Amino acid sequence: MTGARWELALAGWRLYAVVAACAFVIYLGAFWNGFALDDRAIILRNPQVASPSGLWRAFLEPYWRPEAGGHLYRPLAVVTYALDALVDGAPWFHFVNLLWHAAGSVAVAALARRLIGVAAGLAAGLIFAAHPVHVEAVANVVGRAELMAGLFSVLAVYAGLVRQSVAWSAAGLALGLLSKENAATIPAIIACGWFAGIGRPPRRKVAAFIAAWAVIGAAYGAARWAVLHQHTGFHEVAPVFAGAGPVAVRLTATAALADIGRLLVFPLRLRVDYSPAERTLVTSPLDGRFLLGLACLAIWGVLLGRAWRRRRRVEALGLGWIAIAYLPVANLFFPSGVLVAERTLYAPSIGLTVALGAWLARLEPRRAALVGGLLVLAGSVRAAMRVPVWHDDLSVVLSILEDSPASYRGPQYTAMSLQARRLPEKALEDYLIAFQIFDRDSRVLIGAADAAWTLRRSALADSLMDQARARCGRCEASLGNQAAAALVRGDTAVADSLLEQVRRAQNP
Repeated sequence: MTGARWELALAGWRLYAVVAACAFVIYLGAFWNGFALDDRAIILRNPQVASPSGLWRAFLEPYWRPEAGGHLYRPLAVVTYALDALVDGAPWFHFVNLLWHAAGSVAVAALARRLIGVAAGLAAGLIFAAHPVHVEAVANVVGRAELMAGLFSVLAVYAGLVRQSVAWSAAGLALGLLSKENAATIPAIIACGWFAGIGRPPRRKVAAFIAAWAVIGAAYGAARWAVLHQHTGFHEVAPVFAGAGPVAVRLTATAALADIGRLLVFPLRLRVDYSPAERTLVTSPLDGRFLLGLACLAIWGVLLGRAWRRRRRVEALGLGWIAIAYLPVANLFFPSGVLVAERTLYAPSIGLTVALGAWLARLEPRRAALVGGLLVLAGSVRAAMRVPVWHDDLSVVLSILEDSPASYRGPQYTAMSLQARRLPEKALEDYLIAFQIFDRDSRVLIGAADAAWTLRRSALADSLMDQARARCGRCEASLGNQAAAALVRGDTAVADSLLEQVRRAQNP
């Protein structure tokens, strides 16, 4: 290797070391975090994670346990949890999350460096490492699926646009899909880059890419079906969409783009929860919230059109990446389980930081350094301050009560915490408060029935269960989750009552 190449390689490794260190240092506070919310079901109460056999059983079982509905298929994420469990407790799990985020940040830097240059690579990598919207995905252990899918997406795009490698792009797609479903957007992102004029291979190779993606997609689809079809599962939609028609769902989803734009561009205020009544259904196109979301969509369209007309190819790719990566959870084609969740913006933010890196590269160097430095500094401080929110269930609940005081999730999660601490009377009060705020979530009523059975108020529990069934039909998954929680706190009689409700639902 010549001296010039050695210098270039050394400069690249220095760049990546700086980006990785930044990503790691910002999240050092996560070492003091424990497990919170879904960590308990996916990790602490998951036999796949507790046993070394989970390293292969994860590919044969759903992400959520059968008693919780047996839905989703993310075996590679579960494999990493099983590996972590062989080593140590919560600090090790969080350490591994930091490694995944650092690797993702370095991958973003590498992609931007190869597409634009060293300065752009450094800017994109550092901004991505420091973006505050990533805190939920990094600081909460089960956010790892987002980190893994994000990293494999960048690697697959790098293989498709820079290396033009069919094999490596297909491998990235396969690993991404096994980590989280939204990696299915990888082919569209690569196609977006080709369409923008970045690294488009000859037609025969394009056909080879498409064939490889099709094989991977078919194999993944077959494996997913083989594992999930035998479980009841359920298609959970965001609470705000309960009972809503298709027009209202799309209007509300468009209104939510205002939140998405703010979180990507100015994430000063972060929330754990965006549920009713913090975010309510939009039923009219004249609603100001819909118009604001539409304005955000229009601004994105103007920026994309401008980049396209001026042949700023990498900026166009980055802007297109934002939309493509967000589309699976946008609720525009089909309603998903959340209206807005900060963890789901990990992949879309890759496109944002790549576009920002390309934009900064066009500025005068001193101005670019000043703007980029301020973005990284502000993002780092905000992210580091946010990390402790994910310390445990209590800190998350307190955050919801403070940041989203109108949301029914605050009193609902408070009730769950009180019930776990064997304070059923107070738990019942908070469940009923949550129900007054939002009366369409059957899980609130099932939790309240749990508390009522614990208090030996059988008539009230039966009444609450009747109301729950009117909202969710048979409710097996929710009842199974509640029964598992009762068993964890040692209330076997209550768990039996809940499981009896499951048996009644299965054999009406």
